[in-house]
Amino acid sequence: MAQTERVARQLADRGIETEISIITTEGDAATGVPLHEIGGQGVFVRALDDAILRGEIDAAVHSMKDIPAARPSGLVCCAVMERDSPADFLAYEGSIDDVCVVGSSSTRRRAQILRFDPSVRVEPLRGNVDTRIRKLRERQYDAIVLAEAGIERLGYRLSGDRLPIDQFVPSPNQGAVAVVCRDDPSLIETLSTLDHAGTRFDIEIERAVMDEIGGGCFTPQGIYCSGGNLVAEVLALDGTRWERVEQRVRTLEEARECGRALRSAAEGLIREAYESLGVKR
Repeated sequence: MAQTERVARQLADRGIETEISIITTEGDAATGVPLHEIGGQGVFVRALDDAILRGEIDAAVHSMKDIPAARPSGLVCCAVMERDSPADFLAYEGSIDDVCVVGSSSTRRRAQILRFDPSVRVEPLRGNVDTRIRKLRERQYDAIVLAEAGIERLGYRLSGDRLPIDQFVPSPNQGAVAVVCRDDPSLIETLSTLDHAGTRFDIEIERAVMDEIGGGCFTPQGIYCSGGNLVAEVLALDGTRWERVEQRVRTLEEARECGRALRSAAEGLIREAYESLGVKR
C-alpha cells in the first residue's frame, strides 16, 4: 500500500488522477508457510495480473523482486521507479551478542546468515512488516531480517544494523518498485513518465543473470548491479559453500554470459537446493 500510494502521489503531481483498488493475493493470505511451498515469487503477482487482463484495473504496483521471469502476454512493465535501498536490515533490540535465533523464511537470507555465523539458528518468519516487528517484540525471535527499503517506505525507525551488500548480496531487484499495465500504448505512455532509466538498466541486468541461473526463490541466490557493477552468488542452503562472480557489465548479453557461467559453476548447489526443498525442476 505504501508503494502504491507513492505511485499515486507521483501521478497526481503530473495531473493524473488515480483510484486505488486493493486485491489480496495468495502470498498475502498464506503467511503460515514458506514461499517455496506455495509457488514462489508469482504468488504475490498472479491475482493482479489477472485483474489487469480482465480489465478490472489499469495497472498494478509491485515490489520488482516479486515479479517472476515468465510473464503473461498482454502485460508490460511500463515503469521502474528510482531504486530505494537494496540492502537487508537486521532488526534487534539489545546487544548483537545476545542474538541466537533469527527470523527469516528466505533461503538466501538463511544461507548468508549461516555463512556469516553458523552458530545462530534461523527460524521461519512470514507476514507483513508490522507482523514481523510484532513477533520480534514479543521475543519470538532475537532478531529478524527485513528489506531496508520496506522499513524506510513505511517511515519506521528500528534498532539494528544494515547488512553490508558485499557479504549479504540482495535478492535481484530488491528495493525497486515496478508499475505493470496492459499492453495499451496510451496507458504505457502515461505511466512511463515514472520510469527511472538508471534503475531500469540495473534491474534488467540482474534479471538477465537471474533468468540464466534459474531457481527463483527456491535457490539461495543474491544478484545486485549498481551502474553496471555486478555481483552475483549462489549458496548452499546451510551457507557452507558458494559460487560467486563479480564483474563489470555493459550489456544484457554480458549479463547473460555471467549468469550462464555462474549456473554452470553452481549446478550442484542448485540441484541440492531443489532436492532438499522437495521442489521439482
